[in-house]
Amino acid sequence: MSWKSIYNDRLVSGETAVKHIKSGDRVVIGHAVGEPSHLIRNMIENKDDYKDVEIIHMVAMGDSEYVKPGMEDHFRHNALFVGGSTRNAVNAGRADFTPIFFYEIPSLFKKNLSVDVALVQVSIPDKHGYCSYGVSIDYTKPACESAKIVIAQVNEYMPRTLGDSFIHVSDMDYIVEYNEPLIELPPAKIGDIEKKIGEHCASLIEDGDTLQLGIGAIPDAVLQFLTHKKNLGIHSEMFSDGVVDLIERGVINNRNKSFMQDKSVVTFLMGSQKLYDFVDNNPSVEMRSVDFVNNPNIVMKNDNIVCINSCIQVDLMGQVVSDSIGLKQISGVGGQVDFIRGASMAKNGRSIIAMPSSIKGKISKIVPFIDEGASVTTSRNDVDYVVTEYGIADLKGRTLRERAEALIRIAHPKFREELTKEYKRRFNIN
Repeated sequence: MSWKSIYNDRLVSGETAVKHIKSGDRVVIGHAVGEPSHLIRNMIENKDDYKDVEIIHMVAMGDSEYVKPGMEDHFRHNALFVGGSTRNAVNAGRADFTPIFFYEIPSLFKKNLSVDVALVQVSIPDKHGYCSYGVSIDYTKPACESAKIVIAQVNEYMPRTLGDSFIHVSDMDYIVEYNEPLIELPPAKIGDIEKKIGEHCASLIEDGDTLQLGIGAIPDAVLQFLTHKKNLGIHSEMFSDGVVDLIERGVINNRNKSFMQDKSVVTFLMGSQKLYDFVDNNPSVEMRSVDFVNNPNIVMKNDNIVCINSCIQVDLMGQVVSDSIGLKQISGVGGQVDFIRGASMAKNGRSIIAMPSSIKGKISKIVPFIDEGASVTTSRNDVDYVVTEYGIADLKGRTLRERAEALIRIAHPKFREELTKEYKRRFNIN
């Protein structure tokens, strides 16, 4: 049977497809801007047929109607990363959070959380019957490989990205054609503080380095200060529009990479239509699943890798809190520790924790003690550099006393006296 016959045999409406979700099922939804918005809407409309359906998702970019009050009998969200649309539900007890390193999620589906249904979005099939997962390979592809049922929204707006990013139509159980633009991420607002942080971070990046960057104002600010650099590379869990600008300028060319030379290696993408157009059928962009891209044993193969991540708090010992404020869960570990540990094992690898020194000058982000109930994301043993708008603290190989001194120097001036008082008390300094 030809792939076109298989495709046509499995082609159904969204309303029909979601009827194959049963009460008690565990449903994994495609990640970030790759989430299948049409299928999610269909599932919500069919809610009265469900009881206790578990929804597993990481960064949810849509409205996440399944976590709204009144949905408790139908859905229970299990967040692997808490986003803006799911945060209130998790902290109100209507949803759950599972702590997990990003690169371990595929193994979680095999060992701990069996997948009943994968709800994903893919590109239109090529002439061989293969669809691309497009902007979201990460855990999305492994979820489909583990799922009992795969329901796919085929969307002509999804770019055809290359690498290990394909699924054949014969591996989809129900195919729903629905075209709609992908969710776009507005550019972050870069202020004077972010610019100063970006400048400090850029000073730690050398020609020929390979970069891992997150998303937001600080990573975007770092990119602005790299225009004079040469032969940079990318091995990152994600990237956005700012990386495209540097590729087009020739600053990023992946020429000097020690691993997967000439390729920008990434597991998911978020940005504007400019980014989605850039990655479409682009052989220089290599998409792989997260258990490959974020695996510390893979990250370490990149000589001279520089990893830049952000956080909420750093205490005077160098402990980093990135995903909670006290007992309140606000995000997740994501790939921060994956890359920090990979960089620590790489030849000349460096990791940077970058953050504003305070919240609008009112709350210090460098603190004597982390908030009660907060979880340590990155241990003090793992941290290389901490950067604020006031400078760079090099913590690797430093004593506790030296760490405290370095962190106080880059704290907001308004809070240095308070931090110094605790420093003197702790180390018996008169």
